[in-house]
Amino acid sequence: MPSMFIKHTVADYAKWKPVFDEHEAMRTANGLTGHSLHRDADDPNVIIIAFRVNDLNRAKEFAASDELRSAMERAGVQGPPEIWFADDVEDKRY
Repeated sequence: MPSMFIKHTVADYAKWKPVFDEHEAMRTANGLTGHSLHRDADDPNVIIIAFRVNDLNRAKEFAASDELRSAMERAGVQGPPEIWFADDVEDKRY
């Protein structure tokens, strides 16, 4: 299963998180199937999200969409996000 990763800085995590949560239906409608959410250990306003996707092309379209850009603006994302895609090779839990 492919993954999509997004890294960005937010003005205020507490204001960003509710917008992220309310955007879940749009993510699922665009083929994203789950995520893990991470905050930088030194700067809690640097957010990294790993999404699972079932269709890489749909995920790329979603990543480039005005809808996602608008949600990021409302959530207080500062500057352009880093977005990249990868094919999963291994997923192992310890």
